[in-house]
Amino acid sequence: MSRFHGARQRGFTIVELVVTVAILGVLATGALPLAELVIQRQKEQELRLALREIRGAIDAYKRAVDEGRVNRAADATGFPESLDALAVGTRDMRSTEKQMIYFLRRVPRDPFEPDASLPAAATWGLRSYASPPEDPQPGKDVFDVYSRAPGTGLNGQPYRAW
Repeated sequence: MSRFHGARQRGFTIVELVVTVAILGVLATGALPLAELVIQRQKEQELRLALREIRGAIDAYKRAVDEGRVNRAADATGFPESLDALAVGTRDMRSTEKQMIYFLRRVPRDPFEPDASLPAAATWGLRSYASPPEDPQPGKDVFDVYSRAPGTGLNGQPYRAW
């Protein structure tokens, strides 16, 4: 007589395995939109921080020009000529040792820009001082920046208007 005779065999039936796989599939289907939402929130947070950092640097540059620390041409507005000028730095006109003033360590990238080969400064839309806010255009200086990303944020505002 076999020693397994009368004892129940251990293991899963095919029905139990199919039900388990079906439950896991339903759970994974529900988790995918949640993961996409988390990724979008993260990119939006990066966008907010990058815009705040760049705009703060533009304001600091303008303040330095107004204080006479940065040399300005007579016909210039006092805003930087490019985003790269904020990271490259400029000589402090008040310093006797000709120290440099840096407004950014590096220009942050627009997190929604799909082309990774573009330099960071080229990922942003630029608005000059002479440009109207409803139709921003680049010009001789950088008064403001905006994201060129299509679409709308979770707050209902287009990324371009942030």
